[in-house]
Amino acid sequence: MATVTSNASPKSFSFSISNPLKSLIPNKSPSLNYPPRKNHHRLGLSINATVSTPPSIATGNAPSPDYRVEILSESLPFIQKFRGKTIVVKYGGAAMTSPELKSSVVSDLVLLACVGLRPILVHGGGPDINRYLKQLNIPAEFRDGLRVTDATTMEIVSMVLVGKVNKNLVSLINAAGATAVGLSGHDGRLLTARPVPNSAQLGFVGEVARVDPSVLRPLVDYGYIPVIASVAADDSGQAYNINADTVAGELAAALGAEKLILLTDVAGILENKEDPSSLVKEIDIKGVKKMIEDGKVAGGMIPKVKCCIRSLAQGVKTASIIDGRRQHSLLHEIMSDEGAGTMITG
Repeated sequence: MATVTSNASPKSFSFSISNPLKSLIPNKSPSLNYPPRKNHHRLGLSINATVSTPPSIATGNAPSPDYRVEILSESLPFIQKFRGKTIVVKYGGAAMTSPELKSSVVSDLVLLACVGLRPILVHGGGPDINRYLKQLNIPAEFRDGLRVTDATTMEIVSMVLVGKVNKNLVSLINAAGATAVGLSGHDGRLLTARPVPNSAQLGFVGEVARVDPSVLRPLVDYGYIPVIASVAADDSGQAYNINADTVAGELAAALGAEKLILLTDVAGILENKEDPSSLVKEIDIKGVKKMIEDGKVAGGMIPKVKCCIRSLAQGVKTASIIDGRRQHSLLHEIMSDEGAGTMITG
């Protein structure tokens, strides 16, 4: 897969970022507390500064201007590390269905764009698809975690993902102050699909055959946030439904992204599937492959981990599986040493 890099400076935004910046201020919610990773080598930084307790926690009032400045100052090393770097985020799960979590993801993306990162958002839309299928009295069928997609279902998938979910996300990002552009795999031949090996059982379920990121380069270079729906066509024009994790991983590899982030409905990779406190904060490819062999990674986590491994093998620096059920998990993963899930390194 060709790697695309660019040294072009991101577009500067002139809008206010007061709302997204609130997400950098700790609050009373325990959902924002993550155990720290073992060390700071994920950024190559040593950060020992201690941030004082925000006045809002002690008094219930808004944090003081001094405290806000202190938080921003502590963010500087992370902004310097990631400024100008491409971050591919797969958006799905509970974060798509909860208005609060959706707002959190959007504000995080806008803030990251404001401080110079180059985010790209890839999405599916399973819950919306299921709702429309139900309204049309079409049963939803799954095999091995994949949606069985006949011609009628494929038409609905395209309408929902491209026409509804994608444009809704674009509108939310635009309303938050950034500038988003909605795309699917069809546009600019961004993605070329092919049927999965067991297409006889699954119908129009595809995988990524080729990626041509040419259409993304000018958008990202000029500071736009691409929002990409995970459908694409094969060489003959037949549309396919593609797993959004797979699309995100292949795009990250083709773009030479610094980081791939998969938002999920779990805390990350667990050493013990029955113990939520056994979160593995950081692991390399060799270690995570052994976890698969030992049966510690199983079920729906396997394709996510394999997606991360494939992207890392193609040049992505790190891949993270993070807990999308927690507000501002994107900022925790990128702008702190604590992280928000499991980071897999090459």
